[in-house]
Amino acid sequence: MLKNVKFETSVFEYNKLLKTDKPQIVLVGKSNVGKSSFINAISNQKKLAKVGQTPGKTRSINYYNVNNEFYIVDLPGYGYSTMSEKEKMKINKLIDTYISKTSQIKHIYFLVDIRNNPSINDRQMYEWLLSKNISFSIIATKADKIAKTKLEDYTKNISKCLFAKEKITPFSSDKKINVDVICNEIEKIIEG
Repeated sequence: MLKNVKFETSVFEYNKLLKTDKPQIVLVGKSNVGKSSFINAISNQKKLAKVGQTPGKTRSINYYNVNNEFYIVDLPGYGYSTMSEKEKMKINKLIDTYISKTSQIKHIYFLVDIRNNPSINDRQMYEWLLSKNISFSIIATKADKIAKTKLEDYTKNISKCLFAKEKITPFSSDKKINVDVICNEIEKIIEG
């Protein structure tokens, strides 16, 4: 588990991005893919990140300070249809500016729901991540909803849909599947 994780700030405007020298681990994914649950699981806290009842509520970049050593940065979820085009454009600009202007990004975790075929938005996010030349991994959330014997089939399906060469790690915040694996990986990335 990551130690001493605290929520620090939410940023809604790209000109207010946090100015810091600390390394950053970034989370991207569709609305309701489980990014808040992911943060709560790796920090071993139940209510650190608010788990929204309504998908698409997070419209800010949320910074979580880990032991005053680095940040976990949660980007707004995408692909939620009730947002107006103007709101979507504002959020896209916020995300794009954050990624372009933040030189401290060490790694991006791209979260997809293991139960569903990746959407067009997921495919676009994957292509966009490839174009950014930043190291990233794919996490398949909600793995506890699938029989253990089927996990490999489902992760292969995600690879096929995304044309992804990266390893896909099944993850469950409820059943703590691969929580330690990811925490160890984050610590290695930060130390490296």
